[in-house]
Amino acid sequence: MIVFKAPQDKIISVLQSVAGIVERRHTLPILANVLLRKQGDTLQLTTSDLEIQIRTSAPLGGDDSADFATTLGARKLIEILRTFSADQQVTLESSQERLILKGGKSRFTLQSLPADDFPLVQESPNFGPAFAVPQGVLKRLLSQVSFAMAVQDIRYYLNGILFVAEGRTLSLVSTDGHRLAFARAELDVEVPKQEVILPRKTVLELQRLLRDTDEKAEEQPLIQIQFANNQAKLNFNGLEFVSKLVEGKFPDYNRVIPSGYGNSVTLGRQVLLASLQRMTIMTSDKFKGVRLNFEPGLLRITSANTEQEEAQDELEIDYGGSKVESGFNVSYLIDVLGNVGSDLIRLDFADGNSSMLVTIPEDDSFKYVVMPMRI
Repeated sequence: MIVFKAPQDKIISVLQSVAGIVERRHTLPILANVLLRKQGDTLQLTTSDLEIQIRTSAPLGGDDSADFATTLGARKLIEILRTFSADQQVTLESSQERLILKGGKSRFTLQSLPADDFPLVQESPNFGPAFAVPQGVLKRLLSQVSFAMAVQDIRYYLNGILFVAEGRTLSLVSTDGHRLAFARAELDVEVPKQEVILPRKTVLELQRLLRDTDEKAEEQPLIQIQFANNQAKLNFNGLEFVSKLVEGKFPDYNRVIPSGYGNSVTLGRQVLLASLQRMTIMTSDKFKGVRLNFEPGLLRITSANTEQEEAQDELEIDYGGSKVESGFNVSYLIDVLGNVGSDLIRLDFADGNSSMLVTIPEDDSFKYVVMPMRI
């Protein structure tokens, strides 16, 4: 029977929407596969890594005389499809327990594994009420905080993003112990208080799949979100996305965000970013420190390396406070400046031993705290 028969661009688009979570190496070989379940002319595609599951359906032609299910290597299937042109008609046939992929005069006989052996994620029966967020809003929030997530930290609760939904507010927080990012957006609907930690892999996959749009929030496509004690369920763009949550207690981020600092300066984001990018040339992979010297009317940025090379840059700033010298990891500063879309940024600081607060002038929906380092 014909499992699907459609143009290459349509097939590969559907397949790529679910294949991002598929690991190249896994203890269970079947998890490298995509589950194909055909019902009529609709094909349902499911992938899983035991903690995340993505499912979508699309009308991809083929025989509608009988239902059919199998699993195929997801990445191999994508690699083959990429060799065809976008308008090439591609067919997958099941014949005598073999699967044959055809495109033009090309023919591939593929190894499959039984659909019944595919380990589906067991969904929680106790999901809370669903609430909707414009996709562009959530994607912006994720981009403003995701760079500060920890990577394989022994404090497992830091390897993700804290979602806090309460009233008409959705807040996202991430930290790796050296810096903390906070972003908030107002919702159109009121939701009961919920705090969950979404794992790093889920966050990165959401950033890949969510649509980026310049439309007004009320005109953007929505993402439906539901939380259970140990799972999140998200529905958007025809995808059903189920993810395990990170268990553990996230740090009290309100205690980390400073207030009442005596010194502040507002300056152009791009100007500061360009200066820091120049200074990073003189740092090394092991030591990414730069020194920031604030004095009335001037910000002096310096860096050096073990080969006794040095770099210095000066920016004119509107600052009348006391002289302050601090050292910071330049990557932490470049990360925030590269992911905040405003033209101006504000720096608040106390002294050389205190953290720095980075915000957007006249906008309290974003805060970034970075700890100093000894140089």
